[in-house]
Amino acid sequence: MLTDKTLLITGGTGTLGHALVRELLPREDCPARIVILSRDEYKQAQMRAEFEDDDRLRFFLGDVRDKDRLLMAFRGVDYVIHAAAMKRIEACEYDSFEAVRTNVFGAENVIEAALERDVRRVVAVSTDKAVEPANLYGTTKACAERLFIGANAYAGDRRTRFSVIRYGNVFGSRGSVVELWRRQAAADGQVTLTAEGMTRFWLTPADAAAAVLGALFSGEGGEIFVPKLRSCFVADLARVVAPAAWVRVTGIRPGEKLHECLISEEEARRTTDRGSRYVIEPQFPWHVVGYGPKATADRPEIRPPGWRYTSDSPENLMTAEEVRRMVS
Repeated sequence: MLTDKTLLITGGTGTLGHALVRELLPREDCPARIVILSRDEYKQAQMRAEFEDDDRLRFFLGDVRDKDRLLMAFRGVDYVIHAAAMKRIEACEYDSFEAVRTNVFGAENVIEAALERDVRRVVAVSTDKAVEPANLYGTTKACAERLFIGANAYAGDRRTRFSVIRYGNVFGSRGSVVELWRRQAAADGQVTLTAEGMTRFWLTPADAAAAVLGALFSGEGGEIFVPKLRSCFVADLARVVAPAAWVRVTGIRPGEKLHECLISEEEARRTTDRGSRYVIEPQFPWHVVGYGPKATADRPEIRPPGWRYTSDSPENLMTAEEVRRMVS
């Protein structure tokens, strides 16, 4: 599917962008060009050096808030993975207008540029924070999800199709709590924890890249793909990452949930089990032909009434040994 094609990754200098490039470059079906679009020239220079100036990588300075720049970047592009976003909860709350401009208006710009440049498929990267959101970051991502699903109605007779991939926390990603704990433990022998009973979904960068590519390869338009993930108590993770450190509980922060949810009870009614992942099918039938309540009602493996995919469900929780294996 990707051979001799061009793939563009917005926010491509982030953890996911690095993981995608590491996954794709050795493959026989590696795209002819992988365009890394981001707004930080220093991170682009670092990434260029990390991958030894591989001539399949092209670096393009730009911001998803600038549609004209996206139109230039999307020329000749076959596939787009949209990973650019403001992600830090506190920053989104404090600079709320900026969060909306990047996460919502930026999504609109990506959609319009993809349609105008006849991109084949677009996969937008979302988060468990978008489900029943408790903060502005989650709210903007929930809105972005709806924009990308609804964009299939705007595509009309064009070939462009839009899908979403939604997952949890990427272990060891830039700015993650794991980095914080390691710095804290090295500085004064203690790590901070907001709540002892808190749980979170986790996946590795390689798992995230595989899930995103799976959505890109199989997306027909309008789906939200949710990989089947394991979760753990954050306290267990802290004790594995910094086993000698003292854990200091500081209290849950504003906008923070005790447990996360990847699929809500309402979404479960149109969620099918596809082996290694769940697929939430479109809510409104006019988004994509063949989907909708009538088609979904006849599909096997629909989730039962009242089902929710939550990080505190016993069947999803990792044992302490599984947490240790993930960290190692």
